[in-house]
Amino acid sequence: MNVAILNTENQEFIDAHLESDSTKLLFGKAPHTSASIKELVAQIEAKKRSKTKLPSWFKTPLIYYPNKLNIEQTSSEDTAQYKASLVSGESLLDITGGFGVDCYYFAKTVQRVIHCEINNSLSEIVTYNFKQLQVTNIQTISEDGIGFLKSQKTGFDWIYIDPSRRHDSKGKVFFLKDCLPSVPDHLDDLFKHTNNLLIKTAPLLDISSGIQELKAVKEIHVVGLNNEVKELLWILENGYEGSIAIKTINLNKNQNQTFNFQLNQETLAQATYSLPKQYLYEPNPAILKSGAFNSVSNQLQLDKLHQHTHLYTSNDLVDFPGRSFEIVGIVPYNKKAVKKLGITQANITTRNFPDAVATIRKKLKIADGGDTYLFFATNMQEERIGIICKKVEYLKA
Repeated sequence: MNVAILNTENQEFIDAHLESDSTKLLFGKAPHTSASIKELVAQIEAKKRSKTKLPSWFKTPLIYYPNKLNIEQTSSEDTAQYKASLVSGESLLDITGGFGVDCYYFAKTVQRVIHCEINNSLSEIVTYNFKQLQVTNIQTISEDGIGFLKSQKTGFDWIYIDPSRRHDSKGKVFFLKDCLPSVPDHLDDLFKHTNNLLIKTAPLLDISSGIQELKAVKEIHVVGLNNEVKELLWILENGYEGSIAIKTINLNKNQNQTFNFQLNQETLAQATYSLPKQYLYEPNPAILKSGAFNSVSNQLQLDKLHQHTHLYTSNDLVDFPGRSFEIVGIVPYNKKAVKKLGITQANITTRNFPDAVATIRKKLKIADGGDTYLFFATNMQEERIGIICKKVEYLKA
């Protein structure tokens, strides 16, 4: 940590070049010999990435930023605040502290928080930034979190872990045993020091695989932000053997969308089916990740278009956790039928359909955008159809 970066001259240079081309800046000179141009550009790159993701850090004077990879990998403030709503009590240990965004919000709901970070440089930066952010109930420790835990004689109300994938882990499918730390290998030690575990994983992790690797899973939260799934949160309770609750949330500026169900109920639930009615509904990505396809039909009393077509329909408009549309027309999927509609621009989505969106656009010569929405899907009669829609907004009274 080069504290000279915090000098007024260097800070003014950073703020003045947040919109500049970093590549071009690297060929220039630093304003002062106390910091290299490479160091300053690294600060600029990281701070730029924090503007929308970490506004509290961005707005606070004299924040010291780690490399941009740490910023990319950290939780956003929105998701960190949601995580903090799940915990409470006197003490929480964060075994994999990172840049400290989660701890910053845990400290608002838990009296005492310990931030463990094995990277000494990053731990030093986080310690300094917490002082700038005026946080007084977080203790930072530059040490391996698991090692620190094993040395403790007292317990914690909560332990939080955000395991990272090993660098040698290949492919898109991964398991918790492929991460550092390997949570399944340390569960017994963890439960010796707490009754409550909160684990964050990337949404790439298969939910059923995670359940098989872990034990005492009480809740799984599928967290989306602006229609993109960002993380899975696993709540484990020592000795818990009951049904697993799946809770989905899509965090939006206007309105957060939630949908909850019991995992064992989803396997027992039976969806109802029909041809498209007056309204069409597309579940948000958090629901799609959760696999709540039958529960959505049951709880909201909506019909599905097909067992494998995760679109729903009704004659009466309902408040739906996703996108809602009014159907203005239905056509069979062929070039002649669609051409008759005279649509030259539309937003296209496919569900349970053989052709990709790019193929459909090329085949039908439809540009992207506009106010028209086209869903190409398979209906309950195994027919390939195009559903012409306009978007509707439903607000609770």
